[in-house]
Parts: sequence; structure tokens; C-alpha cells
Amino acid sequence: PLNFETSGDRYGWSKGYDGRFHLGLFIEGGRIVDSHDYKLRTAMREVAQVHDGEFRLTGNQNLVLSNIDPEKKAKIESILEQYGVLDKTFRQTAMRQHSLACVALNTCTLAFAEAERYLPTLLDHVEILLRKYGLETEPINIRMTGCPNGCARPYLAEIGFIGKAPGRYNLYLGAAHNGERLNKLYQEQLDEAGILKTLEPIFADFSKNRSSDERFGDFVIRQGYVKSTEQGRQFHD
Repeated sequence: PLNFETSGDRYGWSKGYDGRFHLGLFIEGGRIVDSHDYKLRTAMREVAQVHDGEFRLTGNQNLVLSNIDPEKKAKIESILEQYGVLDKTFRQTAMRQHSLACVALNTCTLAFAEAERYLPTLLDHVEILLRKYGLETEPINIRMTGCPNGCARPYLAEIGFIGKAPGRYNLYLGAAHNGERLNKLYQEQLDEAGILKTLEPIFADFSKNRSSDERFGDFVIRQGYVKSTEQGRQFHD
């Protein structure tokens, strides 16, 4: 029987039944662009000159180079290593690898707050807390949108942020890691300092008191931070 264990993507190499290879790559914010220190777009253009399989976009804004000819695997890997693409994928914290944001400001006219342009910066600060409590390898789903329409599926995040005003977000906790349970509102109108102040004691509690293999979303329910949303109509309870 089919069993979903995560709503995230698989990163790295895998081999298909037909002998061809697939490579999952982390693309922050889904943006394939060149920056001054990371030439991702240039790398993808060079791969496209070699690769005769597909470029598959995932529902989590990441990229899969699929159906790679075994004879071309080494060349493609060499290009990605040259531009640091593989290093960029694997040196991220597990939380950043499970992050998702909508475009929000300044692209979407519905947005009240930033999302895609702000979440990476917020994660820089959150990751300091994760490392402090030994949680940098813990795959916690974190998602942010600039308004309640929820285009990045924040209501299915173990940690979800909904923009309410510039620099202010409602914080939701308690969704299932595999996507089978909605989260619930925990705090309203938090700025960055408030977000970090709110999350730190929860991370400390999780690090110290979690059960074996317990997911963050399940833990915050067991510890009473939020109630479990067993049905959609319980979302606002």
C-alpha cells in the first residue's frame, strides 16, 4: 500500500528500474537565477547542452534532473560540482530544504507582507536556534505566504506563517509532516523578534523532550501548544 512519509522532496541521486539516473536539487524559492556568488542558471544552461532527459519541476519549487543517461552522469555531475550546485543542495539545514514561500510582495497584489524575499533571511536566524539545540538535521516543514490565500500551502506546514501586514505574521503550528493534518493558529501579529522569541523555547522543549522519531508537528500537539486538527472544520477551534 502507498504510504506518504513526507510532503518534501528527495534530494540527491537515485537510479530507476531502467538503469537511468535522477537527481533531486534544492532550489531556494524556486528561482533559477545567477547571483554574484552562485551561478545556478549558468549551470543549468550547461547541463541542458548535455542532458537529453527532462527537467522536472516539483510541487515544492525544487528541480529534478530526470532520466539521465548513465554515460552522461559523470559529465552532468562535474558541471554541477563546478558551480557548487550539489554543495548548495546538501549543505542546507533540513528545515531550509523543507521550506516553501509564495511570491507575495512585490509581485502579488493580494499580499500584505513579504514571503519569498523574506523567508530565506528569517531562516538565517532560525537556523542559529536549530544549531543551538542540535536540530539542524531535523526535517521540519516551514512555509510562508504574504496573505491568507495560502498559495505555498502554509496550513499544511509544521511551522506556518501568514502575512498580516508588512513585517507581521500569524504563526501556525502542528500540521503533519506527511501532509495528512492541518495546523492551527498559535500566535498573531508577530514581528521577526517575536517569531524568534516564540520559537526558541519550543525548539528547546522539542530537543529535550521529544519521543523517538517524533515529528515536530506531532510534538507540539502532544505538548499542548496547539490542539490537533482532526477535521477541516476544527481548524478554527
